[in-house]
Amino acid sequence: MDTLYSMLALALVYSTPIIIAGLGGLFSERSGVVNIALEGLMMFGGFAGATVTVLLEPTFEGGAHLGPWIGVVVGMAVGALISLIHAFLSVNLNADQVISGTGINLFAVGATVYLAQIIFNQQRTDAFKQGFSKLNVPVLSEIPFIGDVFFSRIYPTVYIAFILVIVTWFVVYKTPFGLRLRSAGENPHASDSMGINVYRIRYVGVILSGALAGLAGAIMILTQDIQYTVFGIHGTGFIALAALIFGKWKPFGVLYAGLFFGFSQIIGIYSTSIPLISGLPGEFFKIFPYAITIIALIIFSSRTVGPKAAGEPYDKGKR
Repeated sequence: MDTLYSMLALALVYSTPIIIAGLGGLFSERSGVVNIALEGLMMFGGFAGATVTVLLEPTFEGGAHLGPWIGVVVGMAVGALISLIHAFLSVNLNADQVISGTGINLFAVGATVYLAQIIFNQQRTDAFKQGFSKLNVPVLSEIPFIGDVFFSRIYPTVYIAFILVIVTWFVVYKTPFGLRLRSAGENPHASDSMGINVYRIRYVGVILSGALAGLAGAIMILTQDIQYTVFGIHGTGFIALAALIFGKWKPFGVLYAGLFFGFSQIIGIYSTSIPLISGLPGEFFKIFPYAITIIALIIFSSRTVGPKAAGEPYDKGKR
């Protein structure tokens, strides 16, 4: 039973960046802009978060561990800033959104390594001494089973993911901005005829996407690693895209899909503790999360329909 508690708690940690980045993709694609740059934006966020944490450690040494919190804020800001490139290319220049996203993913690899070389004289950041610390929630951690999984020795960033799911649901379905966002992704010409500035809405959607992806990258590095390396994100941005499709572009769908993919990632870690699968080769579990992602997309992608105008540049002159 202890193994099960531990697996479920760790699955929440691994699911957190998938859920947050998936919500970022939701804002962009609901506005009509496909954003496959989530991986690259997470890399920028992870690099910025780790760098700020390392550089601030002398300032907060022996203090309240504010470095990681400042790191995720900076990672979020950097993700939003880099996403402006994708927004400009997709909205103003009507560039192919897939090519633009691919370019940012490739740019992230070279740029983060280059910046690390300049700042740390190596192709990775220095190791930070203190990332996020786990905590026990008073009273709630005493609840049988639920307390052990959700409230004992858990990163506070897990709660950020759950809160963001609720906030995203409210914003997308219960606010005028959410209505405009969805209309821009479904029928931009009709939206324009109602006086909605489609270009502005798409810019906001892409920037929110970048901010959340940057936040996800910073949280991932500061909870699952000890430093940023170019392999630190290892495809999580693409898994977040799969969670977005698997979750049918809905906030709670992204949450359930993120939990599913997060749990698939930790099976390999506990494979030797599970008698039924302990005899399988270790290489099998390294590819398992990605194989599950591909299988899920094959099964469910034909049954899901995304925003109708996603991926289509908006040309006001074609009204």
